[in-house]
Amino acid sequence: MTSTTTPVRTAARPSAPAVTARKHRPGLRKRLELTLLLGPALLLFIGFVLVPIGIAAFYSVFNWNGFGPLDDFVGFKNYSDAFGGTVFQGAIVHNLIIAGLSIVVQLPLSIGLALLLNRKLRGRVVLRALVFAPYVLSEAITAVIWALMLQPSGFADQVLRGVGLGGLVHNWLADPGIVLYTMFVVITWKYIGFGIILLLAGLQGVPAELREAAALDGASAWQTTRHVVLPLLGPTIRIWIFLSVIGSLQLFDVVWIMTQGGPANASTTMATYLIDHGFKRYEFGFGSAVAVILFVICFVFALLYQRFALRRDTQGALTRMVG
Repeated sequence: MTSTTTPVRTAARPSAPAVTARKHRPGLRKRLELTLLLGPALLLFIGFVLVPIGIAAFYSVFNWNGFGPLDDFVGFKNYSDAFGGTVFQGAIVHNLIIAGLSIVVQLPLSIGLALLLNRKLRGRVVLRALVFAPYVLSEAITAVIWALMLQPSGFADQVLRGVGLGGLVHNWLADPGIVLYTMFVVITWKYIGFGIILLLAGLQGVPAELREAAALDGASAWQTTRHVVLPLLGPTIRIWIFLSVIGSLQLFDVVWIMTQGGPANASTTMATYLIDHGFKRYEFGFGSAVAVILFVICFVFALLYQRFALRRDTQGALTRMVG
């Protein structure tokens, strides 16, 4: 008997350098892709955000009027003068009032209109377009239109007198007691369309099956909205609050065109105070200090809001993306 033996074939192992090259090639490719995709945006961010912030912080420690050398170093005196001034303190309060009114008034109004426009109504598309139309207008056009309507014996006064409410006629832009709230009405008319469209987009993500299940369980329309729709709309509402508060803290153009912070600084905001001192009075060092203060306030709020309000929303989004 003869026995045959089958030769054992062994696969040739690649050399170690080849394996290392294959392992490093995807990482190198990924770094190149990130560099090409993020590089231009990062350069723009550094050039138009970080560098101006650094320059403003540098100018803020000088008493400089925009001309001549920077030889009058004052340290943090500009910051102490800003916080110690009653006008700037009032400007901070005005920004906070606008932010608070936005949450208390604009948010419920936006939710209510969004829920209404989310129903199957005749002419729903036209109504949505009409609600969103003011947001498309520029702030300058909005301010000019409303300034003309709110001037003495203007369109607003004529309408009030025409419907028998002449007793409500005021100097809307000249009365220190109501000018800030007049600004809030204009701001609400301008920006509420954005909030409604944002909430309508959030409502599209609410499954209809949940509403039907709640209705089968005997829940009323209000109970369904309260316990089903609004909780699912929470991430969108939190995003809207963040954008609304940041916009309120940076409010400038509408107020500047309509009142320039007057009368008697009754509608001054931090941004109008900055422009008034930095460019109209040529106090560039002091204006830079106010700009840094405004940036720090917005930045701290953004960090705290991200930490305590938006963290679970972003974590959920990342989890869904990974899954």
